[in-house]
Amino acid sequence: MNPTRTARPASAVTALATFAAALALAACDKPATSPAAPGVSATMAAPAAKVPTAPAAGTKAAAPENADAGIAWRQAASDAEIDAAFAAAKNENKPVFVYWGAKWCPPCNQVKVTLFNRQDFIERSRGFVPVYVDGDSPGAQKIGARFHVSGYPTMVLFNPQGREVTRLPGEVEPVRYTEVLTLGMNAARPVGAVLADALAKPATLGANDWRLLAFYSWETDHQQVIAKERLPATLLALADACPKDAPDTAMRLRLKALVAADSKKPARVDAATRAAVIALLGDEARTHGQTDMVTNYAAEIVRALSAKGSADRGALVAAFDTALKRLEADAALSRADRMQALIAQVDLARIDVVEPDAGKPGAKRAAPIALPADLVADVRAQTVRADLEITDGYERQAVITAAAYLLEHAGLGADSDALLKANLAKSHSPYYLMSELAGNAKKRGDKAEALRWYREAFEKSEGPATRLQWGSSYVNALVDLAPTDEATIEAATAQLWSEAASQSDAFYERSARYLQKAGGKLQAWNKAGAHRAAMARLQIKLDALCAAPTHSASERATCQALLKAPAKASA
Repeated sequence: MNPTRTARPASAVTALATFAAALALAACDKPATSPAAPGVSATMAAPAAKVPTAPAAGTKAAAPENADAGIAWRQAASDAEIDAAFAAAKNENKPVFVYWGAKWCPPCNQVKVTLFNRQDFIERSRGFVPVYVDGDSPGAQKIGARFHVSGYPTMVLFNPQGREVTRLPGEVEPVRYTEVLTLGMNAARPVGAVLADALAKPATLGANDWRLLAFYSWETDHQQVIAKERLPATLLALADACPKDAPDTAMRLRLKALVAADSKKPARVDAATRAAVIALLGDEARTHGQTDMVTNYAAEIVRALSAKGSADRGALVAAFDTALKRLEADAALSRADRMQALIAQVDLARIDVVEPDAGKPGAKRAAPIALPADLVADVRAQTVRADLEITDGYERQAVITAAAYLLEHAGLGADSDALLKANLAKSHSPYYLMSELAGNAKKRGDKAEALRWYREAFEKSEGPATRLQWGSSYVNALVDLAPTDEATIEAATAQLWSEAASQSDAFYERSARYLQKAGGKLQAWNKAGAHRAAMARLQIKLDALCAAPTHSASERATCQALLKAPAKASA
């Protein structure tokens, strides 16, 4: 599943609406939109190894090898353990599959219940060395920096010599995922080299090379293969160069180009592209093959292909809506995929409506835009059904968070709150649901309730990196919603510094990024010295943290910059 579509913040590369938890956490971190979840239904005919129900709240998360019987995971929390895994792979002449995830992350839970438990994936895992890096294990954030990964989940495939070959998209359905994994394992060259040839001498590429490019996880590339600003044009060039006998591969590249384009600099679009997309949506089999693109990025694609209020937009919305209804009813898809299809329908129903951002300090939320009655009824029915039918704890963590987002997004905030509260005791990571409750309260302007849930989410959060992430979210919320409560802001920040002081990798990857977010928020709060005394006290505590002898020079520099405004560039 795509970290970028995990929870619809503005990270979804293209968020359509802001997922409640994303406001607080940036979700599993990326550019994402709703807690999208790919895969196949646990009731599919494909044989699968038994996956035990996720642990109850308050218990330790099951390790992947316990959650995914049959996969010989190597757990790694240090460079030494990673190096040992790569040495074993080289000795056995096997690729290395690195999975970076977290206990609370909805897409990670979805991957466990729809991919890692499948017998075909388990059998395929015998051909590589599977390595699991829990983002909350000591040293995990250093490993994240080593591999240039930041969003959960990220899955990277290396050749036996330790060179990265490709990044795998967790959002595609499991059967296709296994096919893409096999492509990567059989690839003679890393995706970067394949890309270079595709741009310079496309005729030399085979069908599998083009598929490797089309299914590469560009969202988690982190500009290793290509700079972000060059990605839309590059994907479009690849789509144009793709062989005529591979229309679906070319279409996937074209859709990704549309999604990656900056909304202020639209991708090149013509009538032929619009017609091709509408033709795709009218073909049930082809649409199913592009499920992740159609359900996760419907509104983005429509915006890229048409102008607001135009006949072209109306035709596209109608075509997407019909295709999404089919996918919503497709029993071969996972509950999360089907719910994502419903989320996309709500997105399209509001595509030309801009609602006030009630999350901004002082903003008042206007009455929700009315949705068609049948759509609202469908939203209610699907979320109630999911809550009643799901028995697996991992699936519940993935789907209920999406369902709660869907309800709030459809204007059913009270239903969303009720669903989340009813599931707190059923979740192995209830603090994630608490953050959604906080986001809901923030949207409706209930500052006291929002802060109560942000605080409780921080207090109940588990794992070192997670505690820094939730602690940062709490500090940010305090500054936004209660800027005059200096004592509480100072106390919460001091606790955040204390949490960081106890961790060996607090100034790497996600942890560093969340500390930086809190630091930046505090700097803005102290504009013109409005809270000089409190900031001075916090600076003293921060200085003690930064001076720890165990910190490297780079860690110390990151720490020292937390409360310092970046130097202004000279004219």
